[in-house]
Amino acid sequence: MKKVSLFWVVLLVSMTAFSQSFSKAERDLILSGPETEMLRVTQVTDSADLKILKAVSTDINPKDKLIPVLAKRMYLAMRDPARPGVGIAAPQVGINKNIIWVQRFDKPNEPFEYYVNPKIVWRSNLIRKGAEGCLSIPDERGDVYRNYTIQISYFDANGDFKQEVIEGFTAVIFQHEIDHLEGILFTDRMIEQQAFQSAPIGEGVNLSLEKTVKR
Repeated sequence: MKKVSLFWVVLLVSMTAFSQSFSKAERDLILSGPETEMLRVTQVTDSADLKILKAVSTDINPKDKLIPVLAKRMYLAMRDPARPGVGIAAPQVGINKNIIWVQRFDKPNEPFEYYVNPKIVWRSNLIRKGAEGCLSIPDERGDVYRNYTIQISYFDANGDFKQEVIEGFTAVIFQHEIDHLEGILFTDRMIEQQAFQSAPIGEGVNLSLEKTVKR
């Protein structure tokens, strides 16, 4: 038990110590409009946007005062009535920092929550296959293999460090959004997984045991 606790203490200290602040360009973008105005969603069809989407994002100080402002404007972009989504990552609004929104279908009332510096620290060998789309990739959907259960660590909206186990469709959303923080799009996963091999656990179920899967 002491070894496990020490691991999380070391992880927490390292995540905080190596986090960065927003760049001047990022601060200017976050403050470019009121909190009630959504930020523009980056698109793969724009070369400048694609550069942001393919970049690896960095951790941010979870106590940074601009995070709530960014989070509000990200939420509005995600819930744009024209193209509402169930998740969004900061690179999708032009900010290469580790912040995501996820709709928690695994909680009562299915709330939307944002997470700072999320990390996947464990993945199950049980895999699900399902269709995915992306706010940054218009008019394209495709099947992606994702781990059915994951364990994550993150800082919540209050700046408190948390860890929890997520499964099912909510776990898929987390994996999709955390991929964005690594500069990985769901279309990249589709290409990587062309040689995917799995052992189905039964007929009529989109679940299998992992043999080889790119992540």
